[in-house]
Amino acid sequence: MTHSNKDLVLNGFAEFAAGNIDILHTLLHEDFVEHSPGNPSGRDAFVAYMKTAPVAGAKLDLKRVIAENDLVVLHYRMSTPTEELAVVDIWRLADGKIVEHWDVVQPVPPESETPYGMF
Repeated sequence: MTHSNKDLVLNGFAEFAAGNIDILHTLLHEDFVEHSPGNPSGRDAFVAYMKTAPVAGAKLDLKRVIAENDLVVLHYRMSTPTEELAVVDIWRLADGKIVEHWDVVQPVPPESETPYGMF
């Protein structure tokens, strides 16, 4: 289960990062639950929201993947024209679909503030 969940999320991340936002329709369960404040739950509402969110046009540079049982965690740099963010996404899967999502997002500080780096 861990390996197939990891592959599903990684393939979806690659498609999304390449600009294919509609891949979310095939990845997310219809009753998808979103835990990030301000983001809607439900597959269709979430996909519609993501099409207008800053992440849709951002460069995503994947740094780490952790997978265990029904959870897959991605750690990546998100670059937009106006900001650099460190992002951790946690995805829970069931029966080959993503059913829940949590994230932690923070600005990437200047290198002088993080001598060992964010990534």
